[in-house]
Amino acid sequence: MQHQISRREKPIALVTGAAGFIGFHLSQRLLRDGWSVTGADNLNEYYDSRLKHARLELLRSNGQFDFRHVDISDRAAVSELFADVEPPVVVNLAAQAGVRFSLDHPEEYVQSNLVGFANILESCRQSGVEHLLYASSSSVYGANKSTPYQTSMNVDHPLSLYAATKKSNELMAHSYAHLFDIPVTGLRFFTVYGPWGRPDMAYYLFTKAILDGKPIKVFNDGDMFRD
Repeated sequence: MQHQISRREKPIALVTGAAGFIGFHLSQRLLRDGWSVTGADNLNEYYDSRLKHARLELLRSNGQFDFRHVDISDRAAVSELFADVEPPVVVNLAAQAGVRFSLDHPEEYVQSNLVGFANILESCRQSGVEHLLYASSSSVYGANKSTPYQTSMNVDHPLSLYAATKKSNELMAHSYAHLFDIPVTGLRFFTVYGPWGRPDMAYYLFTKAILDGKPIKVFNDGDMFRD
């Protein structure tokens, strides 16, 4: 069944990873703009889940926000979610994040970023979603030496499993868009930061170390830079 957003009293969006940093801010913006938002998240312990619950409490203060505790790697749960919500627009931000974490926990990335994303794509196909947006990553540029990066560049040389899963997402989404005529938009996020951000990011870790009077941890002997 194909949905028509314009015929609804309020446009509806399903945001996965809604308790995460980007998902939280996106959900807030959509709610401010008059959308009805269903947020899904598995509330894992990759970082302190109290931060995720605090974000959700703010979102729940808006009556147009509905939260579902769902892990996107659970195919049955994802199918049930789509059947219940019937979202015309889906924004998939649920994923196992972090480059270094993927060195020791590859199975987490396979389940969330590959199996989970496949479940999202298949549910979009089955439910006739009008537009799917999803998070890719700047990590897909991998070994590219040429800057500034461009979307036309070859990205076949990921340098971490995390990057490889995100490149895989782009290929999977491209095939579904082609085969089933699903409008799909991928976004290659670069180190996103701001209020309510992830506590595992460098700017938080550096600031905390400075405030605590402790040395700043620098990896790779400091042989790297960001513009």
